[in-house]
Amino acid sequence: MSVSVPMTRGDEPPYLQGLNAPQRDAVLTTEGPVLMLAGAGTGKTRALTSRLAHIIYTQRAWPSEILAVTFTNKAAREMRERMHSVIGDVSEGLGWLGTFHAVAAKMLRRHAELVGLKSNFSILDTDDQIRLLKQIITAADLDEKRWPARQFAGVIDKWKNRGWTPETLPKDEVWAFADGKAGTLYAAYQARLVALNATDFGDLLLHMLTIFAKHRDVLEQYQTRFRYILVDEYQDTNVSQYLWLRLLAQKHKNICCVGDDDQSIYSWRGAEVANILRFEKDFPGAKVIRLEQNYRSTGHILGAAGGLIAQNADRLGKTLWTEADSGEKIRVLGVWDGPEEARRVGEEIENLQRRGVSADHVAILVRAQYQMLEFEERFVRVGIPFRIIGGPRFFARLEIRDALAYFRVVAQPADDLAFERIVNTPKRGLGDKSLQRLHQFAAATGAPLSVAASDIAGTNEIPPAARKALAQLSEDFRRWRGHHADKMPHPELARIIIEESGYLAMWQADRSTEAQGRVENLLELTRAMEEFESMEAFLEHVSLVMDNEESRDEPKVTIMTLHGAKGLEFDHVFLVGWEEGVFPSQRSLDEGGLKSLEEERRLAYVGITRAKQEATILHAANRRVYGQWTSSIPSRFVNELPREHIEAETSLSGGASLWRAALDERDPFADVSRATQRGHGPGWQRAQTYGRPTRTATQIDAKPVSVTVGAPPRRDLSIGMRVFHQKFGGGTIKAIEGNKLEVAFDHAGEKRVLDSFVEVQA
Repeated sequence: MSVSVPMTRGDEPPYLQGLNAPQRDAVLTTEGPVLMLAGAGTGKTRALTSRLAHIIYTQRAWPSEILAVTFTNKAAREMRERMHSVIGDVSEGLGWLGTFHAVAAKMLRRHAELVGLKSNFSILDTDDQIRLLKQIITAADLDEKRWPARQFAGVIDKWKNRGWTPETLPKDEVWAFADGKAGTLYAAYQARLVALNATDFGDLLLHMLTIFAKHRDVLEQYQTRFRYILVDEYQDTNVSQYLWLRLLAQKHKNICCVGDDDQSIYSWRGAEVANILRFEKDFPGAKVIRLEQNYRSTGHILGAAGGLIAQNADRLGKTLWTEADSGEKIRVLGVWDGPEEARRVGEEIENLQRRGVSADHVAILVRAQYQMLEFEERFVRVGIPFRIIGGPRFFARLEIRDALAYFRVVAQPADDLAFERIVNTPKRGLGDKSLQRLHQFAAATGAPLSVAASDIAGTNEIPPAARKALAQLSEDFRRWRGHHADKMPHPELARIIIEESGYLAMWQADRSTEAQGRVENLLELTRAMEEFESMEAFLEHVSLVMDNEESRDEPKVTIMTLHGAKGLEFDHVFLVGWEEGVFPSQRSLDEGGLKSLEEERRLAYVGITRAKQEATILHAANRRVYGQWTSSIPSRFVNELPREHIEAETSLSGGASLWRAALDERDPFADVSRATQRGHGPGWQRAQTYGRPTRTATQIDAKPVSVTVGAPPRRDLSIGMRVFHQKFGGGTIKAIEGNKLEVAFDHAGEKRVLDSFVEVQA
């Protein structure tokens, strides 16, 4: 192997030029296990590619003897391009550089027969996987409505991420789906995949783990081949990826993992932060190299982010610093409600534009997608161009378009396109032949589909089950139109429609990762309708918004989730919705306790460190949640920001001293009685005491709330009692188990919550 690299400054190759001392150490320490602990904006990609170039340039290994894995095709492509710019055509030999899936698929095609496949096996996409699972569920005589295939696909994905085959599945996991039949269904699914000569994405690594376990010679072949292993974003690895890498590295042990435990934010898709935390135990004698010099953000941004993440107990620890100026302090703005939050952000962006800042350099980061709507509507109204990253605009989302179709048929019975969309959504047992006959009947009679549906239900033109379904749907629309004619408030009517149609329940029963977001979006849709005088006015507004032409050339503000922003950077970042229950997410805290709290804090850290020049955090005193106004308190993360790095202000009147006290502790012992007398809802009194001296975050017990540590179950609660939850609204207690409650919420369905999160309703 001969590698020609142009030399500069003596005999030093150019890939070493400009590296700081830790980066250079990470490049030159080629032998033995290395953990490159790379903070946000510290140049880890350059260090990783320089290390790869150095191994090849110094002829420690042929390119074909190096395994380099990333998580995304984009990252793999960028690494390959960088390598080509440094070492030229030699980089073409990097045949084992790619994503986990791509590399595992390449391996599996070489040994497919060992797991009953042929080398030309197909890889199913999500839609194909769900169709196959529907067949498996139906064949098992299970109700697919009760046990949705999409939900089971999520369960199987979780199992495969953890390296569990049908044979190794823990016994208690069979209860994760279909009342204990999950294991049998999983085995049937895997057998069907083999019969189809197919895999899903989870199989690519899982099959290789099976092959390595049963065929030691295959494992040894790859252990010998890969003299060096490089892994990007190690903190995002799941159990299967971790096991696969650990097995491959056992012979040469020249494995270099690059990652940042403080940016591990993907547990919901199987990532295990424990993988990076135990690297030194897995590889005794490993060298940990910390990249701490930040090349992105100002001193105040790094100081605030560092102070926040230091509250986490489970971390390896590092301190980011920069040679750049301190810059502007992080601004923390208190506003009255969600609409004012959107208005204030819009004004701030317009001010930036007047200063000559391009909209392309501005981002709004939200915790959940439903928060985007306020900004979309505001920006359309005032003419601020924007782009939604990570999904369609709010009104273009599947669940929103379905709900709007229901509203359109109520407002305009002749809207056949809308009726076609929802006639069998959710499933009503209408087959293709029945729907075809309905269209023929409508064409013959000249009636709109919604009218023809009622008429054909009284004939023998279609099977009895289809007649019954159309008769029920027609009766539903008659009832809803009656409410509409009687001037029922249209937001209330909208809530009734999505509930009585079964559409909301369909998504509430779906346990897939995106289903909860769809439920939140539907409830946010009904809230948005309150800004308009009628359902017709709202539908017209939606049409105008959807028709708003986007110029491909003009700069646009980016609106995206915090999860989607990882790896990106913007000059100016607005972090919105920093209130308890919104961020940290109430659902995450209820489900995961302290572990989830630490991940939420890591997500806040990721958000702050996206900013290069300015970061602005906003929190609202009031939010409309599921149609009800609730008082909010600032996120605990606001209180954890070091005071020397933030500047607090509020646009609130009346309650201004409260909100400023919450941030700078000017009034730590304010009287709360007046707020109670004014009739504020639950949560307001807690807001009054927000700035008072409390236990530090590191002393919080496993229950991630600001309550007395280790508090026993409350004695003032009983079954049947009415309670109020800051996120889910009002509800009735159905069961009590220790400090956990099962509550039937009026608008959010049944939830399990901690008793410390509810207030007794008078």
